[in-house]
Amino acid sequence: MANEYTLYSMQESGNCYKPRLLLHLLGLPLRLIETDPRDGATKRPEFRAINPNGRVPLLVLADGRLLSESNAILLYLAEGTKYLPADRYERAQVHQWLFFEQYEHEPQIAVARSYLHTYPDRKAKVTPELIAGWQQKGGRALSVIESRLAGHDWLVGSGYTVADIALYAYTHVAHEGGYDLAQYPGIGRWLARIAATPRHVPLEWRP
Repeated sequence: MANEYTLYSMQESGNCYKPRLLLHLLGLPLRLIETDPRDGATKRPEFRAINPNGRVPLLVLADGRLLSESNAILLYLAEGTKYLPADRYERAQVHQWLFFEQYEHEPQIAVARSYLHTYPDRKAKVTPELIAGWQQKGGRALSVIESRLAGHDWLVGSGYTVADIALYAYTHVAHEGGYDLAQYPGIGRWLARIAATPRHVPLEWRP
């Protein structure tokens, strides 16, 4: 199909869910190639040839150019749309949340989920110390988000942006990593708000 995007993606990955969700919100044509690290797909020579970092998601543009890293993909797809503010300060705030997601949120929330839910072989390696660390640091990250959402509908400005998509991806499944989201009412309302957005699709959605 002309102008079709191809996404190498692992279905259960929150990082892969981010571009899948935005592509659907934007109504863009998508071909999905399931590429599951659990069966070694990202280590195969043919995949490493197009992404030496050996990770998904990987987006192939219609002209064949490649783009990796979930938040970079979000920024590319959102350019010129309502999901990336035109205002310079608000754009900087979007980037601020994207950096926060990768450095403070994802290493705790997503990693806890990967050990306790996504990769069963990792569960035997979980120790009380690991869980305590995830709870402390992940809880701190969730509290930062809650401090914003306690009085605002969205993370940046007055509308839904890629900052919300980036942090929604793993926050809405944080319970699979042992986090109790009932402690964060602002986050709870925000999760429901996103899920009720027109053209929203769940993590399990396939095009």
